Amino acid sequence: MDRFFGFDLGDAESAIARLYKEDQVVPEMIKVAGEESFITAYAQMASGELMIGEKACYTDNAIKRKLRFKSRFLTERSSAADVKSFAAGVLGELYGSGDLVRNEDCSFYIGCPAGWDRNTREHYREIFEQAGYPPSKIISESRAAMVSACQSKHLQIGVDILSRPVLVIDIGSSTTDFAYIMGGKEVEMQTGGEVALGGGLMDEILLEECVESSGLSRKKIRSVFEASEPWRTYAEFAARRLKEKYFSDEDYWSTHECKESIVLHYDRPVRFTLRMDAKTADKLINKRIKKLGGKSFREVFTASLEEVRDNITGSKPELIFLTGGVSKLPAIRDWCTAIFPDAVVISATDPEFSVARGLAYCGRIDEDMREFRNDLDSFIKSTKVEEIVSKHIPELYKAAVDCLVDPIVSEVAMPVFERWRTGEIKRLVDTDEILQREIAAYLRKEETRELLAGPITDWLKPVIEEIEEYTVPICINHRIPYTALSLKSYLSASDIDIKVDAKNIFAVEEMTFLIDSIVTAIVAILIAAIDLIPFMAGPEGVLIGIVASVVFLFLGKEKMQEKMLTADIPKMMRMIIPKSAFTSRIESISANVKESFYESLEKEKNEEISTRMTEEISGQIEHTLIRMAEVVEIPLGR
Repeated sequence: MDRFFGFDLGDAESAIARLYKEDQVVPEMIKVAGEESFITAYAQMASGELMIGEKACYTDNAIKRKLRFKSRFLTERSSAADVKSFAAGVLGELYGSGDLVRNEDCSFYIGCPAGWDRNTREHYREIFEQAGYPPSKIISESRAAMVSACQSKHLQIGVDILSRPVLVIDIGSSTTDFAYIMGGKEVEMQTGGEVALGGGLMDEILLEECVESSGLSRKKIRSVFEASEPWRTYAEFAARRLKEKYFSDEDYWSTHECKESIVLHYDRPVRFTLRMDAKTADKLINKRIKKLGGKSFREVFTASLEEVRDNITGSKPELIFLTGGVSKLPAIRDWCTAIFPDAVVISATDPEFSVARGLAYCGRIDEDMREFRNDLDSFIKSTKVEEIVSKHIPELYKAAVDCLVDPIVSEVAMPVFERWRTGEIKRLVDTDEILQREIAAYLRKEETRELLAGPITDWLKPVIEEIEEYTVPICINHRIPYTALSLKSYLSASDIDIKVDAKNIFAVEEMTFLIDSIVTAIVAILIAAIDLIPFMAGPEGVLIGIVASVVFLFLGKEKMQEKMLTADIPKMMRMIIPKSAFTSRIESISANVKESFYESLEKEKNEEISTRMTEEISGQIEHTLIRMAEVVEIPLGR
């Protein structure tokens, strides 16, 4: 795809942004019907022509006129036809202006409330397909706003926010959309999607206040509104723009007059003035109205926030991102801070366009991600990971042996020696089977797994550094932060110091599983290779070597080994051998035992063990890379 269009079709106003695949940083807003933010209304003329935008509200000779139909999409079947007609009119405008060329390589990303389910979204997409649109995708408006924030240089929150809990609040004209996003994934809430509370209620209050104070014209204005819904809606839109103008800089308007005159052309022109001041602003948020069940905008909004807070089972939001024209109202931020005191509350400089821009960004991100995944898949299907892991396998053997030999001796061999010494084990030859069983049990313990995590983490670092020589360029080529596939960044909070506690090392579940998988493979291989452990009973075993020096005095050199292994040596004689002798002997031969064990693994089972280890570790690293890539794709709302 060469171009990506973001279509934010709102209940009151709509906007379209366009982003080129190459050489464009910020999506540009496209004027439709002469406006970057155009009224969501259409009029069908007797000639069959479709007119959209502000003119559709009051043009003469219209045989059909519709507005504010999106808010009825879930409740009235006829709304789908209205969406299709409006979408077709917008498409015609785009072709007519040259902003869209037929058969060009482009796609549309169209917003919808977060509360719409998959079937509703697919039905919505099919409407645009039937209207003749290029390939289209439906994306949550809240998610699009978040993507816009992540891409915004002004906000500077970056891709890292995808790993943190975020509450996105999209305050539209008829509904307020809450979306809780944890680790980049939307989490369902009982309060979410379309809460029947929008800025349009404020517009109605402002309009009513202005009509009430219009003096002699009041009666005529009311009669026009009663007779003509389009002209009433037109006046509400004018009130909406005045409201947003006032809230964008309340300090300035506290000393200046904020007003706008409009003319209603119905049976005869009627002019009246809309005004905003501090007293009116207070009424917009605190006046109790019938549509809200006798409650005010403030009361319903804060109650919804409290319900969202109570239904979040995970971490509370660290960021609250506001979008929609009403988000410019300073009181909104205050209410959010009161309910979520620890959260940072932000909004875009032009929140009325953040959804459209975010939708366009989603298009380019989608294309970049497709190419990114193709390159990553090619890398994974190659033998590069296996070659890197295989090269470092001998170092892994040595790290595991160095880590485990001393604990096995102290935690297993020493207790077995003591059991023989106290007579619990009758014959020394019996220690062979007992040691095998006890060592296998020890290797399966959680404490052994935790013991291995540190050396394995150390071992992984150079392996990962070599892998990143391939993954970092893949990220950079597709505008993906290079840390997205940086396994190293999850090994520790520092690139220098590697921590040992596996439970505190990793920032993602997949990395923990990677370590656990390597530990499991190591343990399985060691259990299978128990017969190679050099301190097992036998001619060269540690136990026999320690005991031999004493037993030799009683049996003689020729028969020492046979008699010692099979005889039930009296307990008193066994007790002559002190624990310190065993410990001293262990310390003196520890290095030799480790080297012998390592050489046994390396020489006698090298091919079998190395192949298994390479396959296990490479497969898990590749799986982890795939999962990390999926995390990168989260902003697309999949």
